[in-house]
Amino acid sequence: MTVTHDQGLFGPDSVAWRLHADPVMLIGGMRALLVQALEPRAMAGVDQHSKFREDPWGRLQRTTNFVMATTYGTTAQAEAACARVRSVHRRIRGIDPVTGCAYSATDPDLLLWIHAVELDSFVTAYRAYAGTLSDIDADRYVAEMAPVAELCELPRDMSPMTYGQVRDYLDSVAGLHVGDATREAMRVVFFPPMPLPLRPLWVLPATATIAILPPAARRLYGLPWFGPATIPTRINVFALSRLWRAVRGTPPVIRDARARAAA
Repeated sequence: MTVTHDQGLFGPDSVAWRLHADPVMLIGGMRALLVQALEPRAMAGVDQHSKFREDPWGRLQRTTNFVMATTYGTTAQAEAACARVRSVHRRIRGIDPVTGCAYSATDPDLLLWIHAVELDSFVTAYRAYAGTLSDIDADRYVAEMAPVAELCELPRDMSPMTYGQVRDYLDSVAGLHVGDATREAMRVVFFPPMPLPLRPLWVLPATATIAILPPAARRLYGLPWFGPATIPTRINVFALSRLWRAVRGTPPVIRDARARAAA
């Protein structure tokens, strides 16, 4: 029997619904990928078990589908999306060539790294380019996302429950590194395959991503940033994302979620 009023893991009053519907989550996702790639074991897993070079758009679409399903889908759809991730993770293991250490995508330490970077990146992108997000709502967002992380096998007692805990954890991480695979990931993020006439359109999201990278990450990648360019970048991204939202309209998955909530 279909539960037509099932609002899933969150609901219309959640911070997650507000953040994940915004177009600037693309920039948050690009930032997350670049920061996550600095962890050698995480990068080894991507390098050895994915086709991110050949099919970056497919990888982006799968990530987007996961976020949409877990945020706006029914409980069953969210759980199914997490089950697929768990299945994939169990096949990802190997040896990191940078540290010489064994890695597994089911390692709680790696799961925490991926989860925390994603949370920080989405909050940072929203605050920089979309609108105001209070500290209280940032804490609510982190707490809301904990069940998703748990469904992807991050132990409950390891999930951060406040944004301050996310920041404290990220500040404590050592051993970040830029190797050949990491540089290749950066190249794919900033120069993905696309028709030549469309390439100038990617300059703004790429620039906006550099603008909100942690300073330490920019130094590791060797990416300079001109401070006075921050405000014009924010203004342009805000304007373009609002235009894109108006032209594109509401994605079907979000419309369906709102219809269930209204029912």
